[in-house]
Amino acid sequence: MTAGPAFDEVDLSTMAFWSTTAAERERSFAVLRRERPVSWHRPLENPLLPDAGGGGYWAVVRHADVVAVSKDPQTFCSGRGVMYGDAPPELLEASQSFLAMDAPRHAKLRRLVASAFTPRRVATIDAQIRAQARAVVDELVERGDCDAVEHVSRRLPMWTISEMMGVAPEDGDAFAAMANRLVAAGDPEIAGDSDPLTVVVECLMGLTRMALELAAARRAHAADDLMSALVAAEIDGDRLTDAEIGAFFVLLAVAGNDTTRNTISHSLVALAAHPDQRRLLREEFDVRIDRAVEEMVRWATPVMTFRRTATRDVELHGVPIAEGDKVVLLYSSANRDEHAFVAPERFDIDRDPNPHVGFGGGGPHFCLGFFLARTQLRSIFDELLHRVPDLEVGEPEYVPGSFIHGVKRLPCRVGDHL
Repeated sequence: MTAGPAFDEVDLSTMAFWSTTAAERERSFAVLRRERPVSWHRPLENPLLPDAGGGGYWAVVRHADVVAVSKDPQTFCSGRGVMYGDAPPELLEASQSFLAMDAPRHAKLRRLVASAFTPRRVATIDAQIRAQARAVVDELVERGDCDAVEHVSRRLPMWTISEMMGVAPEDGDAFAAMANRLVAAGDPEIAGDSDPLTVVVECLMGLTRMALELAAARRAHAADDLMSALVAAEIDGDRLTDAEIGAFFVLLAVAGNDTTRNTISHSLVALAAHPDQRRLLREEFDVRIDRAVEEMVRWATPVMTFRRTATRDVELHGVPIAEGDKVVLLYSSANRDEHAFVAPERFDIDRDPNPHVGFGGGGPHFCLGFFLARTQLRSIFDELLHRVPDLEVGEPEYVPGSFIHGVKRLPCRVGDHL
């Protein structure tokens, strides 16, 4: 691994940087996109491993480069880690499933998981989501003014994942709590008196134990849920191991929860700040919702970063990257790149084309659950816009961190409803 040049003067590696607002971070990204689209940075301040040290990393901030790196897994691999900051290998193996794999293992595992999503299964999930969205808004109307994160944004995706996987209703709260703490372990409010690594380990062990107990129960008695499909999935004689099922369960608990949850929250804020867009979407919902969903994902960019590792010496924008160097993809920057989007600072529900990288930059690691996110966003905003047309939101409180673009709290006033 190369020592690299001097670290860039725009410092992306502090918790202070990742505790600022998206607008403040965008000012730094804009400088890098314009002047140094590939830049060298010191190791990320990492609450999980504060004494890890290690070498620096290359920050890739332009849309075209994020896509190019994503579509070249032979040169920029995932098997040496995909998280911005380092973590113990055993934790990565237990939590990231095929996210942190390369071919051929990645392709095999992804095919096995994808085979469980039959057309009938997808149709069942779609119907479940529509019913859940109605119920979430029923409860919101009955409750009145509240925290929209707690009672809308967080409620729908975790309910979807729980019911989809077959988690028993009495275990739903524990499942949600572990998933939420796992992602936000670096937040002192979440970690409490425990160090973040301890929180992560406890949550991983709890979620894995839940997955293996559920898998064993479904092998004995199949049900109409995704876990039953996963334990039965088989391609060319290969089946998912317990470890693979456990890791996918953890991945789904996190990726299927936090990404959609935070997109809902950011979109509530965006629609409140752009009443003309909200009015257009409500008046012509069926015509505009598909493009609006893509703009919501671009605007929120719920996953802000992922990492790759160079497998050989290569150049990007004339900058030499050595074999073994870490390469961090800044999705937040790519989704505001003026080279890829007209007026990227504008929230535009009719944006077309909209080549956002909110589901990844393409290539073999494109988000497997994108259809879930789209269905959830379409369903919840259909209910909210038509049944709670006067919903108002206050100032959001954000979760500090460099991975998930998290909203911790979002006060809302329900007002008139239908």
